[in-house]
Amino acid sequence: MPSNSEPKLISGNANKALATSIAKRMSMHRGLTVDLVDARVERFNDAEIFVEVFENVRGEDMFIIQPTSNPANDNLMELLIMTDALRRSSAARITAVIPYFGYARQDRRTKARTPISAKLVANLIAEAGVERVLTMDLHAAQIQGFFDLPVDNLYASPVFALDIKHQFKDMSDVMVVSPDVGGVARARELAQRVGAPLSIVDKRREKAGEVAEMTVIGDVSNKRCIIVDDMVDTAGTLCKAAEVLTAAGATEVHSYITHGVLSGPAVERISKSVMKQLVITDSIEPTEAVKTAKNIRIVPTAPLFAQAILNIWGGTSVSSLFESDTLSPIYEGWYPGS
Repeated sequence: MPSNSEPKLISGNANKALATSIAKRMSMHRGLTVDLVDARVERFNDAEIFVEVFENVRGEDMFIIQPTSNPANDNLMELLIMTDALRRSSAARITAVIPYFGYARQDRRTKARTPISAKLVANLIAEAGVERVLTMDLHAAQIQGFFDLPVDNLYASPVFALDIKHQFKDMSDVMVVSPDVGGVARARELAQRVGAPLSIVDKRREKAGEVAEMTVIGDVSNKRCIIVDDMVDTAGTLCKAAEVLTAAGATEVHSYITHGVLSGPAVERISKSVMKQLVITDSIEPTEAVKTAKNIRIVPTAPLFAQAILNIWGGTSVSSLFESDTLSPIYEGWYPGS
């Protein structure tokens, strides 16, 4: 047990807003003020990263909150250098809280002479001195096996289930849709949580980033469709799937996506699409364009991460947070009576 009676949080520059929200939620849980550790994460003139921690962390249970989102390389280096600073300052344990794990799409070799970058990043994190990883909705669950240390992979689906039941009320005409065959397991799990049938959009790619053909598997006519996926990047595939579902007879198309990467023309595409709304989490700090988009809504993850950090620190179950019943009291402020 660390010398301090509370876990300590420190944040890089990737998503300070989420880190602050997590600290506030932990303050509510503990009844004591939990602040982010005072530190500076800055750059020299040549963009070299420098970290200095202004508080004593010797013997403390440290949690670094740092998604490796855009710019992925900068944010990853911040995480590694903060870890090194804490390790050399004699922190008792270092847990990397990575709400969005960058490089997760490079989890296997799809062609000759290509890297498995997700494994390389896992090695870098472990070598820097991280002893545990807390993340959310990894692109592929097997990435947990890339780490030779404990990994807790949280799921957004229990929170999405609460949101869907709160927003849709009548579930009789709701259909959960997987945007590809590879995401069927994720979509099926959410469909079971909300008690809705499942459909699939089968897509065939000519090359990466371009979809040649889409086919709907299942009857979506007169259904309010909910597309479920782990991330949305340029939103080209997502918007095309919404069009295909609408053409197949869907009355509305909604999307629940964990990580809103939303790069390039994504926000503009979504704003002009037939999709009624896109719901994302704040695992990646939203840009001003995302915040002001009329059909994009953000679901908070701070209550979930705050409780997970407290469970890890206290040595209690993290898997209990996979259930909607456990999360209902935590999200009471957002979904009263859920």
